Parts: sequence; C-alpha cells; structure tokens
Amino acid sequence: MSSHHWGYTAENGPAHWAKEFPQASGHRQSPVDITPSSAKKGSELNVAPLKWSYVPEHTVSLTNPGYCWRVDVKGQDSLLTGGPLGTDLYKLEQFHSHWGCTDDKGSEHTVDGVSYAGELHLVHWNTTKYESFAKAASAPDGLAVLGVFFEASDNAHPELEKITNLLPFVVHKGDRVTLPDACDPSKLLPTTTSYWTYEGSLTTPPCSESVIWIVFKTPIEVSRDQLDAMRNLNCYDVKDECPCNELNGKVINNFRPPLPLGNRVLREISGH
Repeated sequence: MSSHHWGYTAENGPAHWAKEFPQASGHRQSPVDITPSSAKKGSELNVAPLKWSYVPEHTVSLTNPGYCWRVDVKGQDSLLTGGPLGTDLYKLEQFHSHWGCTDDKGSEHTVDGVSYAGELHLVHWNTTKYESFAKAASAPDGLAVLGVFFEASDNAHPELEKITNLLPFVVHKGDRVTLPDACDPSKLLPTTTSYWTYEGSLTTPPCSESVIWIVFKTPIEVSRDQLDAMRNLNCYDVKDECPCNELNGKVINNFRPPLPLGNRVLREISGH
C-alpha cells in the first residue's frame, strides 16, 4: 500500500493505515465517540467565545483528491480564535467532507454511538506560532478543525448547494473546478454554537496528532440529493479503469471509525 493507495476498502482501509503511517496507532487519534454524559461542562462565560470570520471570495476551487471533495481556500483575512484556541489566530486552509452510502452512517465522530449522514471539516492552522501549514500540521497545537454533522433531510442546504451543484464536474480523482459563486464557510456552520472539544488528530493519513477538535453539537440539514451527489464521486482517475472493489470505485463510506478517547478530556462548551 503506497501512500497514494490508502482508502476505505477492506484491503486499504483504516485498519491497515498504521502499517505505513505509524502515528495512526497513537493515543491521540480521531475521531472519537462523543459521550455527552461524560463531557466536562463549561460555558462561554468561563471560556472566551469562539470567534470566526471568513472571506467568501477566497474560496478558490473544488477538487476531488480521490477520497472526498475538498474546497481549497486562500486563507488570508480568515480567522478562527477563542474557545480552546486561546488567543492564537488560526486561518482557514481548506474544507472537505465525509459521508456514507446510506443516511444512517457517514460521520466520523459519533454521539453516544450514533452516526450522522456525514461530517464537514473546516481545517485551520495556527498562524501565531507557525509560518506554514506544513509546519503547523506536525505541531500539537498546529491545527484546529471545526466539525459539523450533516443530517439527511428533504431540504437542500443553500450554501452547500454551491458545492454539490459542481460535484458532477469533479467526478474523477484529480478533477478540479473554480467556484463560480463564492461560498461562505460561515454559512455552513450551525446557528447554535455549543460544541464539544478535545485534542486529537487528522482522520486521514498521516493521522498527525496536531488537531484541536471543535465539533458542533447541532447538525446542519442537507438533502438526500446533495448526499447522492457526493456518493457519485469516483475514487479513480479518468484514465484508469474502475477498481473492482466493494465500493465499485465510488467515494463512499469515507469515514474512519471512532478510536478510544483514552485519558483525554472531552469538554462541552455551551454557546448561545
């Protein structure tokens, strides 16, 4: 399994990643199953409120890296700070999502063992302490990821539609399109800002233990059509033959199962 061939099938899926990416077997791995009853409770009264601002015009392009869809962002002037991040300033690098083949699975984090239909990740890096995304990605406080659950519904999510409408143009691995309409990342976040936070890792190889996770409690609604557009992406290049695997070459079930929280602290911060 070369670094380009990890994936989500029985042959190259999460159970095999640690062979090539030793960090994947560490004690600070993500995702985890969130058990709200065991979370340490706090509120924005005793933690600085989480603050973010994004520049929609800086969402540049949509790409299919072969295992998800991803929107790359020119991060200047974007900002995430407060909450578990303290006074450090983090800027947005990219956002992407994970989903299942059916509406009852697809999220990476689970809540009391229950999965959502998908999960959106907004990946930020610490510009206060590190001079590049690559340097930040290998530091324990280098990255901050906002996680948002997708709940399958009959209602399309209007902001996400700007992305899902373009997915037919990035069906194959390596495809990339420019976003014709600026997508506002802040409109992809739920309006209720309570969240869980803990120290974890990237959920895809190399599984670096560099992420402060902030997972919103409230999901956003996405339509089944939007989820189906995601499920229609292919994990292979247009020049290659479809791999005869159990996923039929589709990007589905691209989520890593939860790992033990161990002795890490899970905190719940109630927002407004």
